[in-house]
Amino acid sequence: MELFRSTNIDWLGKKWYFLGFSLIFSVAGVLSMCFWHGIPKGVDFKGGTQIRVAFAQVPDVNHIRTAMDESGVHDATIQTISAVGGAPSNEVIIVLPESTASDQAHDQGRTQVESALNANYHDSTFTIQQVDIVGPTAGHQLTHQAWLATMYSLIGMLVYLWFRFELIYGVAAVVAVFHDTLITVGAFSLTNQEITLTVIAAILTLIGYSMNDTIVVFDRIRENLATNRRESLSDVVNRSINQTLSRTVISSGLTFLTVLSLYIFGGEVLHGFSFALVIGILIGTYSSIAVAAPMLVAYQDWRASRGKATNLPGARKATLPAAKR
Repeated sequence: MELFRSTNIDWLGKKWYFLGFSLIFSVAGVLSMCFWHGIPKGVDFKGGTQIRVAFAQVPDVNHIRTAMDESGVHDATIQTISAVGGAPSNEVIIVLPESTASDQAHDQGRTQVESALNANYHDSTFTIQQVDIVGPTAGHQLTHQAWLATMYSLIGMLVYLWFRFELIYGVAAVVAVFHDTLITVGAFSLTNQEITLTVIAAILTLIGYSMNDTIVVFDRIRENLATNRRESLSDVVNRSINQTLSRTVISSGLTFLTVLSLYIFGGEVLHGFSFALVIGILIGTYSSIAVAAPMLVAYQDWRASRGKATNLPGARKATLPAAKR
């Protein structure tokens, strides 16, 4: 199936528009992380107590918050859980800050919440369904491991592309993926949504998805460079992007519709995970065309300015033995 035939879009001619778009969203995210909301961490990383409570009827969040304050439970965050279709459900998530979940007193938060609810509700009107407790030590370890997982994945992909193609291909792909990750995390900061372990899983997923999309474009560039060496690199890159455009739109479009449905109808539990994938797939598809590919041309122009060869090599191939004379 092919959506576009004989497409001839000058993608590199729009590189300054792409650069402006990337700078706007990247800088906005960085400013939010540095000066506004920071990086909103969930209980998994900052430590604390998360309690899921089911009520007999749809509860009043303000009444629950008042009950917490009257019982001495301050700074609690109360999140409603939406049912399928967005309708309010009878469940809420009560999150207590790290101070109530020290390594020496793991049950203190649950005891405080139970006392507050018992003082304002009958025992038969609510049920504590799940309690997640993360101490500060474990939270710091998870944060460290999340950073390591992201960095190792980027380094591994760089080494693979260096071996399979050339170093500049790997650098361009890793820069594009870093660009995707930065904008995705910035979107969480701008919207003040917490980053949890499931969000980290989504970010690692989009890293692989974006890298795969970039490799498809790079592979076509390599093939076109091998068959037409007299054509300028800019023309080769434009033609390669146009040739893979149909595949990109079909695969990314179907995946985007899937995660968008998950975001709309998946409920509160999957909200962060699906939000990361929605942003990541859009930005990942964009960066394969607007960030990674133009970097190859920028590399060529830089080499030309230094008087070096301007054609990028294709993938490394095995050297065949010379024929016997």
